[in-house]
Amino acid sequence: MIVKNLQRNSATPKFITIFAKIFKIELTMTFKQMFTSSVGKKLVMAFTGIFLVLFLVVHAGLNACIWAMDGGVMFNKAGHFMGSFVVPRVLEIGLFLGIFLHIIQGYMLTLENRSKRSVGYAVSYKDGSKWYSRSMAILGTILLMFFIIHWKHFWIPSRITGVEEIDLGNGFVVHNLYAVMQDTFQSLWVVIFYVISCISLAYHLAHGFQSAFKTIGVHNKRYHVLISSIGYGFAIIIPLVFALMPISFYLHWVN
Repeated sequence: MIVKNLQRNSATPKFITIFAKIFKIELTMTFKQMFTSSVGKKLVMAFTGIFLVLFLVVHAGLNACIWAMDGGVMFNKAGHFMGSFVVPRVLEIGLFLGIFLHIIQGYMLTLENRSKRSVGYAVSYKDGSKWYSRSMAILGTILLMFFIIHWKHFWIPSRITGVEEIDLGNGFVVHNLYAVMQDTFQSLWVVIFYVISCISLAYHLAHGFQSAFKTIGVHNKRYHVLISSIGYGFAIIIPLVFALMPISFYLHWVN
């Protein structure tokens, strides 16, 4: 457990200190060390990873509104709520920061680990680790490409370049993001790329979910089976939900 034997330091970020009190973890880490030391990088990866897991739950729930079979009314209302109120917009900024921190620290840890080895990962698999736990950098790179394309398809039009609006009745006008999804997912290569990205997300979560909790110290015989079960279940269900969305539009399973 990486942070089990650390002692508290006054320079430790407040949210880390609060979390440490909940799980009775003692910390001794300055703000600078959170981003430069090996332990700090792993902690940043863990906390940002958990934050992104929570985001995936919300995002999957919002996108699942496409299956309401109401012509996109519920989905457009949900998208309008997320884009027009202060709290979701503030959380959106935190989300972007979390994604970039997670990616940057992931690459830094990968380079750091490889620099300590005279030969790359291909030399030996005697530790019994799964292939996807050794390929997090590759899976993360695929997901980075996905984020860029996904932002181009949806976030940039809805926030910057503009989206066609639709009147849902009584003068309630919103962005027609449902129509954007319909248009985007009529292209086969886009659907295939999204599905491949969801598969990468599944493997990334299969390792990352458990690894995050192990890093912050929530990992012992009492919690191991529970966390492992939740982690694998999450790694299957959430990516499956996301993958079914482009497939549903392409095959016209939704109206």
